[in-house]
Amino acid sequence: MIIVITPEEMMKNETELINELFQQGLDLLHIRKPFINSVEMADFIQNINSEFHHQLVLHGHYDLAKDFNISRFHFREIDRQNGLYKSFLDKTISTSVHNIETFNQLSEDWEYAFISPVFPSISKKGYGENSTILNDIKKQDNPNVKLIALGGINEKNINEAFEHGVDGVALLGTIWESDEPLNVFKKCRQNILS
Repeated sequence: MIIVITPEEMMKNETELINELFQQGLDLLHIRKPFINSVEMADFIQNINSEFHHQLVLHGHYDLAKDFNISRFHFREIDRQNGLYKSFLDKTISTSVHNIETFNQLSEDWEYAFISPVFPSISKKGYGENSTILNDIKKQDNPNVKLIALGGINEKNINEAFEHGVDGVALLGTIWESDEPLNVFKKCRQNILS
């Protein structure tokens, strides 16, 4: 599984690129736009082809889901700890963790969890440089929740993440900081399919 996370800030031609990513086989898109309001979020979603709306995951503005056939929701670690997800248990929910011990304790309510940083981050300079998560993944013993690697993943190291036993990867910096994001995505996808 390959997931792409949107950049926090709006980008030129972003939704056009998102539609192309879906056409090239993107599994899920996490919409993480903490600085936009409900109206801007609705406009953003409206510019994504409706045939892909069931593959969208909201990080906020959850109330818009019913208008767009969206049934997937992501909750930050702090929101999980505060129980904000509990009214969404009839939906597909995901969360984030930063160590394998926390991942191993997640209940089967969660479809998957991002674990980060797996590699040094592309978008946050200096973040994840001393991370041991890639090696810690072998201590995974939660069969009920899929483990999604996040942080510094690109076409060169994507297979290494899968070789360590993750169920999928999430791409952010490698897509949005590239001059050729579609080609980068295609290479990543090709590398895990071959």
